[in-house]
Amino acid sequence: MTDPLPLRPGDAYNPDCPTRHVLDRIGDKWAVLVLLTLKDGPVRFNDLRRRIGAISQKMLSQTLKSLERDGLVSRAAFATVPVTVEYRLTPLAGGLIGILDQIARWAETHVGDIMAARRAHDGAPADRAAA
Repeated sequence: MTDPLPLRPGDAYNPDCPTRHVLDRIGDKWAVLVLLTLKDGPVRFNDLRRRIGAISQKMLSQTLKSLERDGLVSRAAFATVPVTVEYRLTPLAGGLIGILDQIARWAETHVGDIMAARRAHDGAPADRAAA
């Protein structure tokens, strides 16, 4: 039996490369929205939920925990009644925010084109759609 090929760091095309986990995280819509919401400074949990909209408390909590685990978000709790918790970007996330901001602006600019393409595709005759 031969040894598997050694894992090359940063080889996203290798199915065993941990880079794929990073791509999963930064490709998740909730993660992107949380990160972009935090770009201007710390935000409390309920404020995050209100600003993002249509995210459940459970999903926001899971997303924040994942981003914290990945070192992209930090959590600070303050001894108040009730406890105040703020989330902020870490320095690691700093390099990512500009890229995500550009992607969000591109999406906002081209959403009409994308929706038109979807309508054209969905309205295409069945034989052409299968091609």
